[in-house]
Amino acid sequence: MKIFFLFTFSTFFWSPFEQAAASVHYDKILTHSRIRARDQGQNVCALQQVMGTKKKYFSTCRNWYQGAICGKKATVLYECCPGYMKMDGMRGCPAVAPIDHVYGTLGIVGATSTQHYSDISKLRGELEGRGSFTFFAPSSEAWEQLNSEIHRNLIDNVNIELYSALHHHMVNKRMLTKDLKNGMTLVSMYNDQKLLINHYPNGVVTVNCARVIYGNQIATNGVVHVIDRVLTAVGNTIQDFIEVEDDLSSLRAAAITSDVLDILGKPGHYTLFAPTNEAFERLPRGLLERIMGDKVASEALVKFHILNTLQCSEAITGGAAYETLEGNTVEVGCDGESLTVNGVKMVKRKDIVTSNGVIHLIDEVLIPDSAKQVTELGGAQQTTFTDLMIQLGLASSLRPEGQYTLLVPLNGAFSDDTLRMDQRRLKTILQNHIINVKVGLNELYNGQELETIGGKLLRVFLYRTAVCIENSCMVRGSKEGRNGFIHILRQIINPAEKTLHEMLRNDKRFSVFLSLVKAADLDDVLSQPGKWTLFVPTNDAFKGLTDDDKDILIRDKNALRNILLYHLTQGVFIGSGFEPGVTNILKTIQGGKLYLKTVNDTLLINELKSRESDLMATNGVIHVIDKLLYPADLPVGNDQLLTILKKLIKYIQIKFVRGSAFKEIPLTFYKINIIESNVQPIIRKEDPSITQLTKLIEGEPEFKIVREGETITKVIHGGPEIKYTRITAGGSDNEEKLKKLLEDEAPVRKEQPTRRTQGGTARRRTRLAYP
Repeated sequence: MKIFFLFTFSTFFWSPFEQAAASVHYDKILTHSRIRARDQGQNVCALQQVMGTKKKYFSTCRNWYQGAICGKKATVLYECCPGYMKMDGMRGCPAVAPIDHVYGTLGIVGATSTQHYSDISKLRGELEGRGSFTFFAPSSEAWEQLNSEIHRNLIDNVNIELYSALHHHMVNKRMLTKDLKNGMTLVSMYNDQKLLINHYPNGVVTVNCARVIYGNQIATNGVVHVIDRVLTAVGNTIQDFIEVEDDLSSLRAAAITSDVLDILGKPGHYTLFAPTNEAFERLPRGLLERIMGDKVASEALVKFHILNTLQCSEAITGGAAYETLEGNTVEVGCDGESLTVNGVKMVKRKDIVTSNGVIHLIDEVLIPDSAKQVTELGGAQQTTFTDLMIQLGLASSLRPEGQYTLLVPLNGAFSDDTLRMDQRRLKTILQNHIINVKVGLNELYNGQELETIGGKLLRVFLYRTAVCIENSCMVRGSKEGRNGFIHILRQIINPAEKTLHEMLRNDKRFSVFLSLVKAADLDDVLSQPGKWTLFVPTNDAFKGLTDDDKDILIRDKNALRNILLYHLTQGVFIGSGFEPGVTNILKTIQGGKLYLKTVNDTLLINELKSRESDLMATNGVIHVIDKLLYPADLPVGNDQLLTILKKLIKYIQIKFVRGSAFKEIPLTFYKINIIESNVQPIIRKEDPSITQLTKLIEGEPEFKIVREGETITKVIHGGPEIKYTRITAGGSDNEEKLKKLLEDEAPVRKEQPTRRTQGGTARRRTRLAYP
């Protein structure tokens, strides 16, 4: 009868609490542990125990499937879930643990040392009496690990010191784990001392950084939670601790200089990774002096050591990124019993609990990117570039107060031949990787031009999954420093020097293709400004083509243009800018489609390998192929032409439809597009002058002086806009002189509208440019 009463009474008390706790981290993890152990019988929980230690955890899925905690192998244990017990001869844990007052419950959960100390300190009567208490009871192992001097002092004065210490572990109301909210502060029964509660997503609950290892054991007059260490009183703030700790004098000076120290004296839940004096002494002297002399950098340095969340060491069972007050993140993890920061074991002493957070002493200074000069941002994979910057004197030329962007190739981009170059040439190459302004990754856009300190203009190409600058695409790792950004690139940047046409003309490999381009009257397309991608077959692609065959091909200009313009697409497409393994469909000027993808860093065009890719031109990019491309769905209706194409193209079956003809492709595809923009007037009191002339489309010259407020039109050959003629004048007396100047210029074939203003108001200009 008594057993039945206990079972019923315990079920009455436990079930509502268990159900209400279903949404809390600790209880969720406990539920997962039950599920993992369901084959062991009812009310059994699966735990992980770190090998070589007594530490046990109700584990997260991540730790469970890794079979490790803090990088150490963990074995699986099966135990009765909290509140349940075994019965002889029965599987699982079918019985409810007997319910008793708090004092008796200490024995049930195995906290026998705490029970004994409660007895000798005269606390037992209170624990057996009326009330509703929460007792955070140190395990027997926790008492053994307590500092021997502190332990001895407690035992020597049981009526005051030990009694007070035990009262410090008690709260005068029942608090289950579901009630222990993250960031909560409870008032203990000793002198209203604070107990800082943290309830982490991985299910760990801590009290002043002591971990709850066995929770929610219900008593008739409260609840008992077993914890893994003895609590000590918390009184000071983090600021108070820094101000009196001799080993933190360097940190104290830095915190005062940067006006951060006062923050650590305010209420909050902070974590401070505090570098010791020895850690500061190991920094290069010049580096520390520079940072301390720059208030922005010193503030960033100190704030980089502070988290706005309280992270106790016992709650860290794997690596995770945490945001610092500086704004960037640090990776906090563990390796066995040691805490790690950014993967390095550097924590000398952990879990110094204060009233507004916790302190971990570390033996290295963490320097955020925001406190570094741009030349200091490079990592282990960019050392070749940074070393060359120093050797060639470029690093010292970048002023701390300047603004720069470094485009840094990976070490593997520098071949032995490159490194053996003449130093002047090598310096020029590096100068083309330095921009004189600060440009972040999110400020880059397609078509943007960046001017290097070497005077070159670099084009930016933005794709779905890549950002490329000229021929080189970025990899992850962009960083912002005190005076600039670095962006990491796969290859050395080769700024374009020649047009597509000039590149074909200067390379004998492309002589046959170029002769066909000329015969098809497509020279201008490849010579004028624009944005093109050209797939160029080498002479090898035309092996077997006789002079007679070539003449037949040239005579059919529509066929020739269809074939050649199938090799040309609008837009600049860098090979490494394509998402690997994914087919990209490009529409050609001919109208057909090209299918491109990269496999193992090789560009495939219609499954044909590009022999050389990303040859940059001022008006596009060339990808070299060794076969002629042909649209598979385009039929041939001429027997002679079919015979010729079959000689050149063997990788696809060319369709033959007698009588079919190739469509005419007029050269208007690179003609006219209208752009409008506002022009700010330029006012000068001087004789007219022509600062630059541009080529115009055919037609008779027509000259006109444009008045303020009028709309002007400019017509330009080729792709995107090019520079326009600017004419400035002082007054109407010069109109005849302007006309005469323009009429005398023989190269001009049609009006290039001038820009001329009188007065100070802006006017609207309409430009005609080619796409």
